[in-house]
Amino acid sequence: MRTNLALWERQSEGYERRCAKSLGGRRAMAWGLWRVPESELRLLGEIQGRDVLEVGCGAARWAIALARAGSRPVGLDFSPRHLRYAARLVRRARAPVPLVRANAERLPFEGESFDVVFCDWGALTFCDPYRSVPEASRVLRPGGRLVFATSSPFRAVAQNRRTDHTGPRLLYDYFGLHRLNYSNEVNFTLPYGEWIRLFRENDLEIERLVETRPRASDRSPYLNRQEAKWTRRWPYESIWSVRKSSRVP
Repeated sequence: MRTNLALWERQSEGYERRCAKSLGGRRAMAWGLWRVPESELRLLGEIQGRDVLEVGCGAARWAIALARAGSRPVGLDFSPRHLRYAARLVRRARAPVPLVRANAERLPFEGESFDVVFCDWGALTFCDPYRSVPEASRVLRPGGRLVFATSSPFRAVAQNRRTDHTGPRLLYDYFGLHRLNYSNEVNFTLPYGEWIRLFRENDLEIERLVETRPRASDRSPYLNRQEAKWTRRWPYESIWSVRKSSRVP
């Protein structure tokens, strides 16, 4: 966590300046590297009147948009600089969005506090899923959803972790994927079967797995031309939607 915190503290303001147009306004409620609208994917389900937790909220643009849509969102992040930026946007929007500084591996909430827990390349990428997924399940109410966009295992085995170059060759083992050490950050991902096992062990039932595939005309603020071309052949990101069982034990 210290490595990732140092990274986000360094790059927070530059990231916000660079990506503000892609993240704000009508694009606030959109998923992943290609900003696919939630209105198209419909992964969160009915949000009006729901208690929603965003883990890794960044500048809280998603949370602000959700508040305007009638939900009761809480934004959580571990980066003080991100949260200061979020606080400015929340005040400017006059949105009822509480902001919490905490680690998604140890959520500071009572069990069954939320109807939805979600993140868009947030805490489920930068925190250990063996800790963050059980925590998300703990704070979800029965029938509640966990939805998150993160790195695909395909990307994890084909991207050079020293240069960030993604090519057509497999560079790393697929089996045993977990902690990915890059030059200035740590990411986490798992093989598909291990994700499924982890969900089931935490009473989470899979609803959907979206593997985004852009059209030739699509542009991403996060990927260069070579990476964008790669994603048209292989999955670069995964968006999981899982639901907490409502069965009575």
